[in-house]
Amino acid sequence: MASKVENNYKVNPEKVRLETDQGIVESEERKWGMPLKDVYKHGLAFYKDKEGKALHLSYEDRLKLVAYTQQTSHGPLDVNSASPLGVLDVIGRDRRAAWQALGQMSQVQAMAGFVHTLDRLCPLFKPYLEAIQKDMEDKKMQEMKKEEEEKAHLELQNRIMLEKQKQQSNKLTEEQQVQRIKDALNAQTYEQFLQYAQQQYPGNFDQQAILIRQLQDKHYQQYIQQLAVDQRLANSNINMAEDKENDNTNNVKEKTNEESDTDFNLNEAQPASPSDKSMQTTEKTDNNEYIEEVRADDNTDDDEGYLNVEEVRMWTRGDIAKFKSSAKQGGGKLTVGHGETITVRVPTHPKARCLCWEFATDNYDIGFGIYFEWTKSPTTEVTVHVAESDEDDEEDADDDEYPVGDGSFHEYTIHGTRADLELGGEKRVEKSTVGSTRPLTSLVVPVYRRDCHTEVYAGSHTYPGEGVYLLKFDNTYSLWRSKTLYYKVYYTQ
Repeated sequence: MASKVENNYKVNPEKVRLETDQGIVESEERKWGMPLKDVYKHGLAFYKDKEGKALHLSYEDRLKLVAYTQQTSHGPLDVNSASPLGVLDVIGRDRRAAWQALGQMSQVQAMAGFVHTLDRLCPLFKPYLEAIQKDMEDKKMQEMKKEEEEKAHLELQNRIMLEKQKQQSNKLTEEQQVQRIKDALNAQTYEQFLQYAQQQYPGNFDQQAILIRQLQDKHYQQYIQQLAVDQRLANSNINMAEDKENDNTNNVKEKTNEESDTDFNLNEAQPASPSDKSMQTTEKTDNNEYIEEVRADDNTDDDEGYLNVEEVRMWTRGDIAKFKSSAKQGGGKLTVGHGETITVRVPTHPKARCLCWEFATDNYDIGFGIYFEWTKSPTTEVTVHVAESDEDDEEDADDDEYPVGDGSFHEYTIHGTRADLELGGEKRVEKSTVGSTRPLTSLVVPVYRRDCHTEVYAGSHTYPGEGVYLLKFDNTYSLWRSKTLYYKVYYTQ
């Protein structure tokens, strides 16, 4: 009876290609995208988890899969060494018969048979493997990305370390150079400073040493400042030589043009082309290009004092909102209409030596420049004058001609460079003739558009003499938009 049941439940092994084990391994890896052992491991886990839930197999199919797992784990069945089965263990006999039917099938062939049978019986197995493979690829990509980030971070740390070492090395080199300079200067001045200290603190060696150290430090600072001045003078001489060469070339061209022109004006001023240096820490203008005057030849020496205008110091800073609030509380808020120019007249103060200013705007830029009027103001109060572009044109038109004894006239105008759109409109700086009472005016800062809506513009200027500063806020280039201006002006010693 038992043999009859055993014959009824014999199963044929899954047909597997008769190839070598190595060929089967390579073929399965190409098919599934991962090694056969991994496919078998995931398949066995899938079968144990889904059997009876998402996977419903017949009794014969379950026997096949169990036989493949036994063949994979233990190899071919050895009947002699197998433990005896009970009389009523029907399922055990069926499983042993299915296992025995696999014969001498190798472990690789058994794993392949299990995978193929499971794939045929359950369509969900292949998507399950694809999901696992996708997850493995994502993890691998994340690991690679993490390794790259760690590598980049390590390289960055190395670069930072090298940069710090380089900075420390440069710092040591600079400190050594400074120390060498100090040692050389101290060796030259020690005897002189020692005699002076002994005169100041006779018998007090501690105070003498302190005074000598202070004198040595001060002498070093003066030496460094003198080096900077010498460097600036050297650069200035180079620039002056280049400008002189350019002027000579221009004079040759002008002379050629004048010789071919029968109608010429000896008093016509040549246009200047100021360069914009407003964004530098120090703004310096060439006064010879911006100051125009009409004097008799015998009075030239008397007017040289008017030309001594020092350079301007200009800078920018943040905290624009805080500055606007402070300027507004102090009454320093103005509206510059479209096409208008506001002139803030600031007379020099007898107890001060320097004028300082700060300004900013809302949302849009504005033109800014400074002139100095060589006149004595009866008051020290700051006044504001508003002029439209039409008014400026009318004033210019009224002042175009100043008759001289022979019926000729002189006209002096400062011209901006037409190619530079940032420069404000042409402004008449000085028209002076014999008999004219208009004061002489010097250009301190040319009118250029400043991005004062993004940060606070500030500057200072040492008095060139007694007169009135004219702070120009130019909105003539804007035909439709008014500008809100916040400003402060104050004196310093």
